[in-house]
Amino acid sequence: METPGRIVATPDALDFTVENVEKALHQLYYDPNIENKNLAQKWLMQAQVSPQAWQFCWALLSPDKVPEIQYFGASALHTKISRYWSDIPTDQYESLKTQLFSQIACFSSGSKMVLTRLCVALASLALNTMPEAWPGAVSEMVRVFQEEGGGVDGRARCLALLELLTVLPEEFQTSRLPQYRKGQVRGALGREWGSVCPLLQQLLRRTDSPGAVKARVLRCLSSWVLLDVPLSESEGLVHDCFSALPDPELFDTAVEAIVNAISQPDSQRYVNTLLKLVPQVLALQEQLREAVQNGDMETCHGICRIAVTLGENHSRTLLEQVDHWQSFLALVNMIMFCTGIPGHYPVNETTSSLTLTFWYTLQDEIMSFESDKQAVYLQVYRPVYFQLVDVLLHKAQFPTDQEYASWSCDEKEQFRIYRVDISDTLMYVYEMLGAELLSNLYDKLGRLLTNAEQPTSWQHTEALLYGFQSIAETIDVNYSDVIPGLIGLIPRISINNVQLADTVMFTIGALAEWLADHPVMLSSVLPLVLQALGNPDLSVSSVSTLKKICRECKYDLPPYATNIVAVSQEVLIKQIHKTSQCMWLMQALGFLLSALPVEDILRNLHSLITPYIQQLEKLADETPNPSNKLAIIHILGLLSNLFTTLDISKQDDESADGSAPPVKTAPPPPGPNPVVVVLQQVFALIQTVLSKWLNDSQVVEAVCAIFEKSVKTLLHDFAPMVSQLSEMLGQMYSTIPQASALDLTRQMVHIFASETDHFPPIKALFELVTSVTLSIFQQGPRDHPDIVDSFMQLQAQALKRKPDLFLSESLDVKAVFHCGVLSLKFPEAPTVKSTCLFFTELLPHCSDVPPVARVVQEDGKLLIQAVLEGIGGGATRSLMDQFAEVLFSLNKHCFSLLAVWLKEALQPPGFPSSRVTTEQKDNFSHQILRERVNKRRVKDIVKEFTLLCRGLHGTEYAAEY
Repeated sequence: METPGRIVATPDALDFTVENVEKALHQLYYDPNIENKNLAQKWLMQAQVSPQAWQFCWALLSPDKVPEIQYFGASALHTKISRYWSDIPTDQYESLKTQLFSQIACFSSGSKMVLTRLCVALASLALNTMPEAWPGAVSEMVRVFQEEGGGVDGRARCLALLELLTVLPEEFQTSRLPQYRKGQVRGALGREWGSVCPLLQQLLRRTDSPGAVKARVLRCLSSWVLLDVPLSESEGLVHDCFSALPDPELFDTAVEAIVNAISQPDSQRYVNTLLKLVPQVLALQEQLREAVQNGDMETCHGICRIAVTLGENHSRTLLEQVDHWQSFLALVNMIMFCTGIPGHYPVNETTSSLTLTFWYTLQDEIMSFESDKQAVYLQVYRPVYFQLVDVLLHKAQFPTDQEYASWSCDEKEQFRIYRVDISDTLMYVYEMLGAELLSNLYDKLGRLLTNAEQPTSWQHTEALLYGFQSIAETIDVNYSDVIPGLIGLIPRISINNVQLADTVMFTIGALAEWLADHPVMLSSVLPLVLQALGNPDLSVSSVSTLKKICRECKYDLPPYATNIVAVSQEVLIKQIHKTSQCMWLMQALGFLLSALPVEDILRNLHSLITPYIQQLEKLADETPNPSNKLAIIHILGLLSNLFTTLDISKQDDESADGSAPPVKTAPPPPGPNPVVVVLQQVFALIQTVLSKWLNDSQVVEAVCAIFEKSVKTLLHDFAPMVSQLSEMLGQMYSTIPQASALDLTRQMVHIFASETDHFPPIKALFELVTSVTLSIFQQGPRDHPDIVDSFMQLQAQALKRKPDLFLSESLDVKAVFHCGVLSLKFPEAPTVKSTCLFFTELLPHCSDVPPVARVVQEDGKLLIQAVLEGIGGGATRSLMDQFAEVLFSLNKHCFSLLAVWLKEALQPPGFPSSRVTTEQKDNFSHQILRERVNKRRVKDIVKEFTLLCRGLHGTEYAAEY
């Protein structure tokens, strides 16, 4: 067979012939060359929407064509009807309908995929003509297909009709009908349910209906109930769905139909119908138990979905039917059975996770009743929730070590997430059960650990502790009287397993705040934590727990400090932990040292840091290479994490309930801050490292991070370092400008620019980095959006903290302003955001900083043009609020100039967009100039105008705005 010729991607319209469409389809399906496939795909999409589609689509449906070609014909028909309805003359509606009916009849015994597309096309036609041009569309469909049709057997016709009725509501859900039509058509479809319901019922109840027909009926019901068919009107059919559940072939579709019907928002109005459904759901318990015994996960899942859907959507309605409280309690117990279904999630069962949100919902409903009613419900449901806790903790248990080892990584991860969901549920249940829940868990744990007769499995102990930890992590348990007992039990746990050890650690961590109030108990748990630090498998849990203890209990830790530092040093030297845990460990030590006397801090710092300083000295001498770079960044990271939390200004937090005023502690000891002492000692070394690695942005960033973290923590205590750091930063930035140096400069300006003593070095640094950055702008700043971003933030900070910096002779304010205008046109959104911030800080100083007033007066029009360009489509739509802020600021501080500039800037035709008329531009100007108080209104005006400029006004894109 000769291969059909290639199709060119852009033929003129005359080439959309049957023959060419067939060639293109052949190319799409069978050409091995991906480019040819793509060309064919593009061409076919054009063909489908061309006027010629009306001619070729019927020809492509002829019986001698292969299904792929027929399918394209049917799809083209659907596209024309659904998207180009307005092109079809009214007098052709009838013939189009007749043709579609006859094609559907022909294909009822043909290709299923073509039949579905034709049904979707007829559904689209019906939606476009209901209710005016084609009233009673659905009853006509039913009538046409029930009449004896030329030689097509009854079963095929019946299936075709069901397919048509199924796709009709689906097509409605996805149709592009305008809003007012949607309402009309939904109403018309609702009235047609009277024609559909008896047909479905009759087919489902006939004993001789084939399985395929019944399955299609159930799908059809699922589709119609999504149109909010009243539950009272589909009640009979929903009962029939329950009768279909024992049939394995119909089970899935029947479940889907029931779930869809009872989860419609409107269904809670039909209380009597819902009450009749409860016994039907309860009657499924036998089938559920059998499925559990046979390990039939699909059936368990389906029945559980039905029970949970009824309970979750209608718990309030059913709770309120007090006369039927026993049947609702029976439903709750059935859901409890599903929660506790035997087997380990997700390996031997996947059903239990479906039930967790039900327990939230039921609790919310019970707690929302007024107190006297609530008391009655709590009497019935508190015991249920205590049982739930037992069930959840049983489900949270790990399998045997051997079984767990056979699980895949994905199964282990799913199980971890499932346990987090259980943990969230327990935390929630605590709101209902309160302190009694903790006593209950404590008693069980106590019995487990003190029962010498029966050896307990570690899984059981771990799950109980996990329950405790879940609650203690987020709920204040400081008032619970069982915590001392729990802390006393922890050392009795024989820890012979990683999962159990992890949970013990996390439990201790969750109780850190409690330990701060009861420091006498620290001695019983701290040794466990320090021992766990040496085990790489417990890295995350042990380090995060130590960090919590050091943060919460730092004033009670001095007696243990030597030991904690020694153990930490040992694990750091042995490199037991990954980088991020090493950083946490340093933060923990920072908290710990903060509470010691200064001489002890210095002594500990000395022993802690010396090995790293020696290593850094060695590395600084080596020729730069990738492996010593990582080592340098690691050491610098350790130092900056230590300095992040090492804060000796003792500001005690006020008591938890806010009643007592903060405790005034002694003023910080005289003399330099220990961090400053250390930084001064290592300053020369850091300079040496820098000189070797100035080209490497990551090393420069790591150096800047040390000082930035220190400045943030120490604030004014950092003062002794200001001049030497300013000098180093200036040298660094002059040699190779990097964004991290600007960010650190900004931090220094923020804290020290207002202090007379430190103003000179800060001023010199600010002027130097500004002039260096201005020269970058002259060479072309496009390659450095990060530097431009940080530079604009620095300028904004300077204007905010110390506008005097802009009075300096050495600062070229005009050049900075021009850089800002240029930066507004950058494609990177963060850079533009920072630049807008710079201008909103700059404009208010028109009144008190003469150089600023001068430049705004001379060049303000350039700023307006750049802003308008962005609004007109030059910038992403997410930035419109920032541009609006600049306009608002201009209006507030330079009103008379703004009026002139706006007029001049908007004069040229086609600016800021060819889509806006002169009238629309004038209107925009007037609106902006009117708003000098309401910033929110200016933002709305800008959003409105940008949509006009982009041709998006009134579209679905605009709706998302």
